[in-house]
Amino acid sequence: FFFSSRRRHTRCREVSWARRCVQETDLIERLLEVKGCKPGKQVTMSEEEIKCLCIKAKEIFTSQPIILELEAPLKICGDVHGQYYDLLRLFEYGKFPPDANYLFLGDYVDRGKQSLETISLLLAYKVKYPENFFLLRGNHECASINRIYGLSLIHI
Repeated sequence: FFFSSRRRHTRCREVSWARRCVQETDLIERLLEVKGCKPGKQVTMSEEEIKCLCIKAKEIFTSQPIILELEAPLKICGDVHGQYYDLLRLFEYGKFPPDANYLFLGDYVDRGKQSLETISLLLAYKVKYPENFFLLRGNHECASINRIYGLSLIHI
């Protein structure tokens, strides 16, 4: 009995996070503010914002089919590996969403110093443009590889 009421309380907290969550647009704007800055400038995000973003993204991923049928034109990108300023350059050259459709092939984190900013921007775009922005899971999106590079997964 105690366990089931605790689970219900946890779910309520998740719903309240989603309600209080900063809009994706606000987060995207903050993440893009560093465009003209020297590489390495970090973006401040709260743990609650990141959890909200993960909850929203999870809902979208689970609602979409496993096999994607995508139409051209589509920009295909892969292996960003936490290189946030390289990701920003990709968008500058190929146009920022929603002006271009994207398919990312995985390996978003690790190796680079800004894995959190990288995955946050990608997830925020996925949440904001779910039918124009697609993310596949690479081999670096698993717990064992993440532990090697020091990025632990948030379990939601």
